[in-house]
Order: sequence, then C-alpha cells, then structure tokens
Amino acid sequence: MKLTEYIRHMVQPGYIMKSIVLAFIAFCASAAASAQDADTLRVVSEDELIMKSTPTGIRVETTPEDEMTAPPEAPVLNGNPMGVDTLFTISGRPQTIYARPASWTYSDPWWHGMWINTAVYAGAFIGTLFVLECLPEDATAWNRAELQKDPFYTRWFNNIFKKGPEWDHDKFIFNYVLHPYAGAAYFMAARTCGFNFWQSMLYSACISTIGWEFGIEACMERPSYQDIFITPLVGSIMGEGFYRLKRLIVDRDYYVLGSRAIGHILAFFLDPVNEVVGLLSPGTCRSLGPGCLQSQPMLIPSPGNTAFPAVGISVSASF
Repeated sequence: MKLTEYIRHMVQPGYIMKSIVLAFIAFCASAAASAQDADTLRVVSEDELIMKSTPTGIRVETTPEDEMTAPPEAPVLNGNPMGVDTLFTISGRPQTIYARPASWTYSDPWWHGMWINTAVYAGAFIGTLFVLECLPEDATAWNRAELQKDPFYTRWFNNIFKKGPEWDHDKFIFNYVLHPYAGAAYFMAARTCGFNFWQSMLYSACISTIGWEFGIEACMERPSYQDIFITPLVGSIMGEGFYRLKRLIVDRDYYVLGSRAIGHILAFFLDPVNEVVGLLSPGTCRSLGPGCLQSQPMLIPSPGNTAFPAVGISVSASF
C-alpha cells in the first residue's frame, strides 16, 4: 500500500519538473568543473583579443597589431618623405648656359671651368709665340736683329715701361680679322661657362690686353693701340654672334645638315677652347648633356626595415 502511494507520488507533474530542474543544475555544475581541467580557445569577437585559459588559471593575452612595436623607419633623405629607394640629388654641379633662355644679362658663372680655360689660353699663348718666331719678318714686322740683342725680359720691360703702346703697321688680316676672331674666342671661353655678355667682354679684354698685348707679345714688340681696343670690343660683338649660333647647334644636339661631325666642326670654330676641353672631359657643362645639371641625379638606397644598415659608395670625377 505504501509502495503504491510512493509511486503515485513520484509520477506527479510537479515532482517531475523539480527533478528535471535539479538534474539540469547538476549537469551545468559538472560541465563547469570539467572545463577547469582542459585548455580552451575562445574568440570573443573579430575586433577583440583572443583569450587562452590554462589549467593554472593564468590568462595570456596577445597584443593587437596596432600596439605591436613598430620596426625602425628608414631615415628621411633631404626631402624624401617616403624613406625608400629614390633618385636623390646631390647639388653643386654647374649649370650649362645653353640650358637657359638666351640673355645678354643672365649670369650663372662656373669659375672652375673659367680657370681651366684660362690655363689653356696661357699654354696656347706660349705656343703661339714660338710659331710667330718662325714666321718671316715681313709677316710680323719684328726686327730679328734687335730681338737677338737683348733677353726677352729686358725687351718686355723696355716695351712696356720705356716705349709704351704704338700704332702698329701689321697686315690687315692680323689687325682686323685674326685679332677680332681671337677676341671672340676669349669671349666664348667665359660665355659658355655661364658669364653674361658684359662679364665675358671684360674677360676678353683681360686676356687680350693683360695676357697677350702687355704679356707675351710685349716680349717681342710694343703693345698695339688697335689690338688693345679692337680685339676685345669687336671680338665680343662677334663672340655674341658665335654664342647665338652655337645655341642653335647645341639645341639640335650638334646635328647640322644631318651630321653631328659637321656640327662639332662648326662648334669648334665658334668656341674652340670649350669644345676641346669638353671633348677631353665629357659632361663638364660645355654644352647640353646629362652631366650638365645643377643637381646631379644619384640612386640612393634606403636602409628600409632591416637589421643591417645600407651601405652605398659614390665615385665622382671632374676635369
């Protein structure tokens, strides 16, 4: 009787629900306890951290990418904000006058080139003196007998300080053709090196007067009034014409009548010293060319994000 009543009591709905709830609670507690005995990985969300549980209860957190220690940045190279391999510029290279618009007054002097040209003229004067020594007397109007009596320094002193300049009687081709052409060549030696018209005229006057009339030639004869004025003045006007003609040749990359050889020959007669020196030392701003930029381009590698510094070697040579 008691067993029957107990069974009837157990199958009542309220008792059954209580039993289910108690069993569910016991199951959850058991699952939570077993979770302590195994490692688990749980992703909270795509933007949050990954949590890792260990049996000891120590939690290890990974650092997000935006909080990681950034690698060292490449140094910024003189206006290079990217810090990557780039064409870097090394300033200081002279600017060819032929890359500028034609102007009577614009000046961007290249003194190094001008001194090279001056040294070339000094050597040419000495060589020319020997050539004139070989010419017949009627071509130079020099008295050979008088020249042989005194050493050259005595003749120079007498011609400059005792006798002084004179109106010479040289042939027309010397006084009014060759001397103005020489003045134009002196003029172009400075003009192609970036000096303007007036500066180049002054250079021509110094070379023709100090270097030749009162210098080398004074060892042989008295200075000439014609040469003192005609050589630099007429020569500079001719020289400016030579400069404009050479601009046309340079702008066409030295092609004249479809030939660069003809262009270089014409350029030589217009500007002999610069063309010869430019031939011996290319890229020295005697004309247009890759070596005639104010800033010379150079490839500079960036160290980048590496543990080893970048090493670069640059070799440069100029005439």
